[in-house]
Amino acid sequence: MDKMRMESVDLTARNVDRLEELFPNCITERVGDDGRPRKSVRFDILRQMLSEDAVGGHEAYEFNWVGKKAAIAEANRPIRKTLRPCPEESVNWDETENLYIEGDNLDVLKLLQESYLGMVKIIYIDPPYNTGHDFVYPDSFIMDNEEYNEGMGYYDEEGNINYKRENSISAGRFHSDWCSMMYSRLLLARNLLRQDGVIFISIDDNELENLKKICEEIFGASNFIANVVWKHTQQSKNDELFFSRQYNHTLVYAVNKPSVARFYFERTEEDNRNYGNPDKDTKGPWRSGDVRSPNYRRTLCYDITAPNGNVIKPPENGWRWSEESLKEKIATGEIKFKEDNSGIIRKIYLKDQPGRTPENLWEGQRFGTTRQATAVIKELFDGVQVFDTPKPHELIEAMLQLASDEDSIVMDFFAGSGTTAHAVMDFNAHDGGKRKYILVQLAQPCAETSAAYKAGYLTVSEICKERIRRAGKKIKQETKANIDYGFRVLKLDDSNMRDVYYSADDYNQDMLVMLESNIKDDRRDLDLLFGCLLEWGLPLSNPYSSEIIDGYMVHTYNDKDLIACFDNHISQRVVETIARRKPFRAVFRDSSFADSPSKINIGEIFRLFAPDTRVKVL
Repeated sequence: MDKMRMESVDLTARNVDRLEELFPNCITERVGDDGRPRKSVRFDILRQMLSEDAVGGHEAYEFNWVGKKAAIAEANRPIRKTLRPCPEESVNWDETENLYIEGDNLDVLKLLQESYLGMVKIIYIDPPYNTGHDFVYPDSFIMDNEEYNEGMGYYDEEGNINYKRENSISAGRFHSDWCSMMYSRLLLARNLLRQDGVIFISIDDNELENLKKICEEIFGASNFIANVVWKHTQQSKNDELFFSRQYNHTLVYAVNKPSVARFYFERTEEDNRNYGNPDKDTKGPWRSGDVRSPNYRRTLCYDITAPNGNVIKPPENGWRWSEESLKEKIATGEIKFKEDNSGIIRKIYLKDQPGRTPENLWEGQRFGTTRQATAVIKELFDGVQVFDTPKPHELIEAMLQLASDEDSIVMDFFAGSGTTAHAVMDFNAHDGGKRKYILVQLAQPCAETSAAYKAGYLTVSEICKERIRRAGKKIKQETKANIDYGFRVLKLDDSNMRDVYYSADDYNQDMLVMLESNIKDDRRDLDLLFGCLLEWGLPLSNPYSSEIIDGYMVHTYNDKDLIACFDNHISQRVVETIARRKPFRAVFRDSSFADSPSKINIGEIFRLFAPDTRVKVL
């Protein structure tokens, strides 16, 4: 129920709405004097719309919205957060190389910048489509101070994120909020991709054009590869007002397009049925190819004399090759004359076709549909529909076939129901690959009326983890493949270090007790170890071991990449043992040393036994 307005009509806003009906290209979004976003008239464009001649003024090709600069600034802003290991929710924690990270993907992407810089081969994301009802991440930087402090629909009465907030199309920054959300995340995601890396982004018509402009700014227009249209449903929707929408888009961009290997699908018997070898060519089966030039060129318009003396005239645009090149192809047998000498035939050999070039129209029969994907999840969850409109794993597997190597890192930071993990496992099981995935998903609450909630799944993240567990078991049972079915769960949390809220003069005797340790009381050794990995830029999926030395716990990560001891007042023997192993890095906590002389002695020990080891203290 709407509230009474209790004020007079805003005539300016009404006039702007009327102008938008006549000239939608003259309306934009700007921040007003009160700091709030609102519709605004682009008077220079309006003047041009009402003038027969070009109106003077400076022009520039640009794409802008309210909050764009803030989104860029936020992508570069450091955070005091960490990723805490959660072995109890993981599968095969000690050996798996897959990662499942629970938390806001913006913060997670920031934390992964060092550990996975330039290491990811393929990213697939299926972000919110901004239909006016889908969840939009409530980033603080897309709000002004008043909105942030008062909530303005982003937060509930208890100060928690309001996941039910609708980004109504009538809102002043309907598009701006969505663009800001995507821009900052894609800026960070690009850093993680390899030079030959590729990103696939699913989207519908609502934000297709804006997303394409964002990608062209971040990846560069020259790195656009394709807009793949996927027919996600075979059923007509009679409740649609004008057209029954049966497709979605997938924008494909590269980091450096010349570095990307050509895309191929594996050839099928159907692909090869047009190849034959009627003349018993020693080069093998072949099919006919086009001999015409795609564009008219006068120099390609020349006659050809057949073996029987017949003169063959050129096609309308001329031949595909120069006269000299054509003679060479006739000599090698790539070009043959027709039996009646009325023309020529170009041979395209099957042996020269490593695969089939993919089309950019993907039909549901081959690449799956939303209905099929829903059926897969219902089967995995014993008939309960725990997730709406999932993507089929066949769709993601097609992307893996085109753009991944057998040992690629695959990332999805809008993980949803976990389709990407399912696809990676299934694809590895069938081609013997060792692809690894990194999934990121927010712990977004499930609606209390949903089937998922009633089945005991309180968040989307819980659904995602359970789907991966069940899909892994099913794939293993069906294929018996020896692949990595596990995943390490890590959860985004505040820093392991205590926060300092007071200046030195403000502390009293009671507060000094808190300073006996600069690490929070609830943090375990494993939390501290993985926090060190992030700071030093080490991958989070490598093996590690723990052992007791002289009564103290010592952790060794990936052989000698890092050795750490977080116990208090450790002995000199422990330090010497670590130093003699000559690790690349060594970490201790500040309280590991009884006093300053002990800390100085540590430095001397490493200078003696391991001068190349980098030593740090928490």
